[in-house]
Amino acid sequence: MAPMKLYGPKLSWNVTRSALVLEEAGAEYEIVPINFATGEHKSPEHLARNPFGQVPALQDGDLYVWARKHKPELLKEGNLEESAMVDVWMEVEANQYTSVLEPILLQCLVRPMFGGSTDQKVVEENLEKLKKVLEVYEARLTKYKYLAGDFLSLADLNHVSATLCLFATPHASVLDGYPHVKAWWSSLMERPSVQKVAALMTPYA
Repeated sequence: MAPMKLYGPKLSWNVTRSALVLEEAGAEYEIVPINFATGEHKSPEHLARNPFGQVPALQDGDLYVWARKHKPELLKEGNLEESAMVDVWMEVEANQYTSVLEPILLQCLVRPMFGGSTDQKVVEENLEKLKKVLEVYEARLTKYKYLAGDFLSLADLNHVSATLCLFATPHASVLDGYPHVKAWWSSLMERPSVQKVAALMTPYA
């Protein structure tokens, strides 16, 4: 069987987020770059994969549908209470954690790559917001090894790519004030799948 194709640039934390799930599942896949500079993401071929012209796009369809089929334990399928907590913390990741982390990454990593300057005010404002989010994470992780409970899930893995990018900024020390968060992150970094994705994300990693 030919490897699945994951479309998008390796430096996109959304693309490597998907790659991490595929790594955890032991799936064969290849990352097919999409050139945003030439407008390839708006080409008819790519719009057929993702009608919004965004990345990632998975050849086999939606990543979460794929995960439910091939790696259901990451979503705790079959256990209503546990799967509900996975859903809750995936929402927290998207709407609380990554939503305040992304402006920091855009200012510190993406803008300089395209010749822009970093707006320190935006960075500082979002660092303060991130600290408030991390307080909630610290409280949660004093009770459980992982976010949804004492089991690894997609809720944890979804944090990896953007957090790896944080460590490429001058602000990685923001985690130092939250020992349980740091221990959680260290346990994720020990996973071979995470190490593989970190290598993919050079020069961020």
